[in-house]
Amino acid sequence: MRRGRGTPRWLEAAAAVVVAVTAVPAPAGATPSPTPVTAAPVCEVRGGPLTEISGMVATDDGFVVVNDGVDDEDGRRIFFLDSGCSVVRTVPYPSPPRDTEDLAVGADGTVWVADIGDNGRSRKTIAVWKLPPGAGRPVLYRMTYPDGPHDAEALLLTGDGRPLIVTKYSAALYAPTAALRSRTTVPLAMVGQVRLPATTTSNPFSGIGRTAVTGAATAPDGRRVVLRTYADAFEFDVADGDVVAALTSGVPRVTALPDEPQGESITYSRDGRSLLTVSETANQPAGTRPGILRYPLTAAAPSTAPQATPASDAPAAAGDIDRGGVPVPLVVAGAAGLALVVVGLLVVTRIRRTGSR
Repeated sequence: MRRGRGTPRWLEAAAAVVVAVTAVPAPAGATPSPTPVTAAPVCEVRGGPLTEISGMVATDDGFVVVNDGVDDEDGRRIFFLDSGCSVVRTVPYPSPPRDTEDLAVGADGTVWVADIGDNGRSRKTIAVWKLPPGAGRPVLYRMTYPDGPHDAEALLLTGDGRPLIVTKYSAALYAPTAALRSRTTVPLAMVGQVRLPATTTSNPFSGIGRTAVTGAATAPDGRRVVLRTYADAFEFDVADGDVVAALTSGVPRVTALPDEPQGESITYSRDGRSLLTVSETANQPAGTRPGILRYPLTAAAPSTAPQATPASDAPAAAGDIDRGGVPVPLVVAGAAGLALVVVGLLVVTRIRRTGSR
């Protein structure tokens, strides 16, 4: 999560107010958080300007990570780590990425970099970069949303190798309508929406932290996928490679990831037996190194499934989502109205200040 280039601070604050006010609190029947398990430290990342890690995948001999969008050229690279988390190789981009947020790895070993972050909701296109095994440079593939800009931080690959983007605050699913082609912008289509169970897991961002989707991963065997928030991991079983069906109608198993400083990355271990996470450390005390953590998979699933939302009926904003599966139109309408008032006051204040200079 980063501030988009050129995005005014006051506008970001206004957007944050909208998200915070319109987010529906967990209802009385919310799924309680599972009993937290103790995360096992794997290793601390050493070498390179890796304080804003936003995406990670495990490989046979270590890990691949990317920073969140950064202005420092040395940080705008794809970093390869060994099993002890030391940087052993970096791959630069042929042109500066906008806001890299997640990683995925294909069955053939191709690394996919999701250049999909858009805090200011201002991008005309988003992109993925594909780095085949042994290649010295990734190739850029552009895409565009059918309904305006979205902020997103999570990328999955479907059974047939297509990218699937999960938006951050509405958990909407978007997939390309045609095969990706270099130097061509491919339209996306909304193909579904995820309803994550509400939890009560402690995290630095409170309620918003339990609903914002910040990362995703596919198990090595392709039979499971996981979405993460700042607070929890939600693992879904995938049948016949149909990731969309799994996310929109499946019952997730919940693993609590309590109080990670700013957890935006998740991946499976190479044997598929555990989940691995890492947090950004840019806002932590000087000298703090990012540490990869290992969580055992959760065996038990919630007793009731969250209600799936068809793509044609899916709400577009985070405030329209009822995370507990109980309709709350009046609450949402009131919250949205209050949010608009707050944003209006911020805009007026900004205009007055600007006019007085």
